[in-house]
Parts: sequence; structure tokens; C-alpha cells
Amino acid sequence: MSVTSHTSGTLTGVTTAAGEEAWRLLQELLMNREMQSRMRQACDAVGVPPSIVKTLFHLAPGEPVAMRDLAEHFRCDPSYITELVDGLEEQGLAVRQPHPTDRRVRTVVLTDKGAWARQSVQEVMWRVPEVFSALSAAEQRQLRDLVRKLVDADRAAEQEQAALRDTAAG
Repeated sequence: MSVTSHTSGTLTGVTTAAGEEAWRLLQELLMNREMQSRMRQACDAVGVPPSIVKTLFHLAPGEPVAMRDLAEHFRCDPSYITELVDGLEEQGLAVRQPHPTDRRVRTVVLTDKGAWARQSVQEVMWRVPEVFSALSAAEQRQLRDLVRKLVDADRAAEQEQAALRDTAAG
């Protein structure tokens, strides 16, 4: 059995060959098959390119997000976020607003049309793939629980990394 030890923020543990194979298989299932088709369907449903679809997932109705926070999330240059927000505004999906307590900061917030587009995209992307019928109801619950555990660990690690960045910056 192949075992790799790793440490990443709050995540310390062992990755086995089975873990590596599971990750590869998830990528194959999602990225090479289902996700490509879903992304095209989502883009077609709302008439926007993939970059806008991805951005819609990081905006929520009534919750302004600082443009710099989007740049940090996507780990990209702020000028790219400016282009994304320009595209959102051109489509009538979002508007820029000043930050409520810091006029130097610009936020982006979904319009009603943007909230509709986000909902439409989620409906397409979150539809259960037919391949899930290969699993019993119990297996689907088990898969859900395992994936939830991974997502929770990832979120915790992301929050810890953000706190470390904030401490280093402040």
C-alpha cells in the first residue's frame, strides 16, 4: 500500500493509493464528462460565458461582495475581476456599490436578474447526474456524508488560511 503523509494548514494526515485513485476518479467523472456538459447547459440557460457562470456561484442575492474578495477567492489579478464585473453589469446581472463603511472599497451585488440567473445556473449544475442511479439510496447517502466531510475539512482549512493571511497583513 502506498502512503503519502501531508500537512496543509489544519489538515494533517495520510493519503493512500485508494485516496489518490478516488480523487482521480472524481476528477474524471466531473471534469471530463459531466461538468463540461453541465457548464455548456448553464451558459446556454442564461446566455453568458463560463467565467460569468463561475462568478454567479460566489455571489448571493442581497449580499454585496468586495471586488478584492472575489480577486482573492479566484486568486487572480484585480483587473480580471473588473472585467468579470463589467460583464455582469453589461448583462444586467449585478451592480457595483460602495462598501457601507469604507468608501474606497467597491462591492458587487446581484440584481434581480442576477439572482434569477444564479438560481437557473444552480438548477442546471445541481441536477443529479443519471450515473448516480448506479448507487443504491444507502450508497448515495454514504457518498453524500463522505463528500460533506471533505467539503467541511476544505472550508475549515480555507478559513484558517484566510485568518493567517489577515494576521500577516494586519
